[in-house]
Amino acid sequence: MKIALIFEGSYPYVHGGVSTWAHDYIQSLPEHEFVIWTVHPGGSISAEPVYEIPNNVVAFHEVFLDQAPQISGGSALALSDMEVSSLQALIRGGEPSWSQLFKSAQAGRLDPAWLTRSPEFISWVEEAAKESYPLVPFTDFYYSLQSMLTPLLTVLGSEIPQADAYHTISTGYAGVLGAMASYQTGNPFYVTEHGIYSREREEEILSSNWVLHAMKQAWITYFNRLAQAAYDQADCITSLFENARTTQIALGAPARKTKVISNGIHYERFNGIPLKAPGDWVDIGAVIRLAPIKDVLNLIRAFADVSQELPYVRLHILGDTVDSDYAQQCYQLVKDLELNRIIFVGRVDVRDYMKHLDFTVLSSLSEGQPLAVLESLAAGRPCITTDVGACRELLEGGPFDQLGLAGYTVPPTDSRALGQAMIKMALSEGARWRMGQVGRQRVARSYQHQHMMKKYQQMYEGRLN
Repeated sequence: MKIALIFEGSYPYVHGGVSTWAHDYIQSLPEHEFVIWTVHPGGSISAEPVYEIPNNVVAFHEVFLDQAPQISGGSALALSDMEVSSLQALIRGGEPSWSQLFKSAQAGRLDPAWLTRSPEFISWVEEAAKESYPLVPFTDFYYSLQSMLTPLLTVLGSEIPQADAYHTISTGYAGVLGAMASYQTGNPFYVTEHGIYSREREEEILSSNWVLHAMKQAWITYFNRLAQAAYDQADCITSLFENARTTQIALGAPARKTKVISNGIHYERFNGIPLKAPGDWVDIGAVIRLAPIKDVLNLIRAFADVSQELPYVRLHILGDTVDSDYAQQCYQLVKDLELNRIIFVGRVDVRDYMKHLDFTVLSSLSEGQPLAVLESLAAGRPCITTDVGACRELLEGGPFDQLGLAGYTVPPTDSRALGQAMIKMALSEGARWRMGQVGRQRVARSYQHQHMMKKYQQMYEGRLN
């Protein structure tokens, strides 16, 4: 089978949880061929992959949201009533006919270069502005709509690679690509969400400065519409844990299509790592990229509290730099707080470095089901995490898991609570050992790689219960 895996802003250009999962996933299915179909914004992404492309990847397709396809002869097309109706629905935040948009865009009839500047488009925007946004300056409203529709129409005009099945690893633009490919070819389409894309965009929009306050709900609705397009076309929709599945259903995913496939790791690679020998130091590891979503600044502030109370504790930050400006803020904060026991290790082999650590910490603002936590638990290292995604379930167990605690969760952004949890963990070697054993058992029972891969194979074969 030839499977097109569809990504947005991740594999193979960026290190991290989804990319790590994807690289392993492809290599674990050598009997299948893969097409990598990736969406990214353009110049801000490295031109070179950061992963060595596996041998069973047979084709590579890119869609740049800032580079609309060149469509010859499209500037004077007369749009049909159905095309006009669907475009107006997008402008007004309604539900368009996605099948019509797919067909028209693939026929070269929706070139964003002329459409979003055409007199017809401007008149539709004027009508919508008068009806729903009378207090918003027209130019602001127009450019907001243009910012929404130009990348969408660029995506819809993209060439569809040949594949037997299409599998997107998020909704958003990647989800729309997969839905369109499935509609146009009649081949199966699968959606896997590690995080709930539309909810993540909602959080970003609500806290952003770049979106006009009056337009924030319009942007949120827009991303929800993109998700709905993927959910409606999909043959199967998977998430990593039950609460994520519940969220997908609340956002419009048909319940009968939704399934949970938890992440799985190669347990045997981590189970054999010896515990750190007792010594003068307690060493905490944070396997996180230097990026705002990981809230490293909050972790640094939390460690300042730890450092004041426990002079024998060190923090090792293991991860590469995604956002150089944010990384500089982290370095500067460490300098300002005079925290000489924070070590920025960079990207390393976590399995090799784990033997130097007593426990781990994760300070993220948002997560799905983090591989870093699973790997730490498999190695017998308890974790402290923020209460995001599936972290609480990993540390405390699900409804039928009576194993006990494998760590502590704290509210996101609460540096004091995070610091106190690190102090509590650092003070009790016995508690660390007990929690580490619980973590090992939990991963061995529920989060092994072979179980995960079996379920995805069953999904492709239409046998996933």
